[in-house]
Amino acid sequence: MWLIFPVYPGGFTLARQQFFKMVKQHPEILRLFKKASFWLCFFVSIGGLIAIMGCATPPPENKEDICAIFEEKRGWYKHAKQASERWGSPISVMMAIIHHESGFDGSAQPPRKRILWIFPGSRPSTAYGYSQALDSTWDAYRQDSGNHGADRDDFGDAIDFVGWYNYRSHKECGIKANDAYNLYLAYHEGQSGFNRRTFENKARLKKVAQNVSKRSASYRRQLQRCRKSLEESSWWPF
Repeated sequence: MWLIFPVYPGGFTLARQQFFKMVKQHPEILRLFKKASFWLCFFVSIGGLIAIMGCATPPPENKEDICAIFEEKRGWYKHAKQASERWGSPISVMMAIIHHESGFDGSAQPPRKRILWIFPGSRPSTAYGYSQALDSTWDAYRQDSGNHGADRDDFGDAIDFVGWYNYRSHKECGIKANDAYNLYLAYHEGQSGFNRRTFENKARLKKVAQNVSKRSASYRRQLQRCRKSLEESSWWPF
């Protein structure tokens, strides 16, 4: 049975009345609508969950070993090498910064504030993705690097961003390319903040920078033992 929706004024009201009259006369139609609605919602929910799971890239299992990271995430070494060659920032330094910023979680965000200790509020910043770049800093990177389609949850774009930022810190602050300690301070405070030494009385931040520096040194030593095999398999397209 088809319903014809008149185009004259009041047509929608009349059609609705016809629909309810039909349902009253044929209650099985209402049951059919309810059943169809349930399965539609079910399949839409399952489809959305599959899409999310399919797109999300989980962090590497062993974050402490750079060789294990690049063995698991085959395409990451190629991206890291390209960023290093483009910006002159050592792979070990960039990876150590990403390790601290997000733990290699491409969907990482700062936790929301709590209202009355219960209700979720706003996030403290717009930091997002592997590099935890802010909206404004990411926009500056896109403009300056020419990588206009870059995404913060894409590892290749994120490590290129870190290389770009370290390059700016080298140029604007005079920090050496392999000085992970001061590069991280500039990464956290910004180049202008670093030059004003805003980190001076931040003991916790300086401790974090020390940890980043130690991890960078560890990554550098580890990379020496597996670089050859990574170079040989760098043609891997994924």
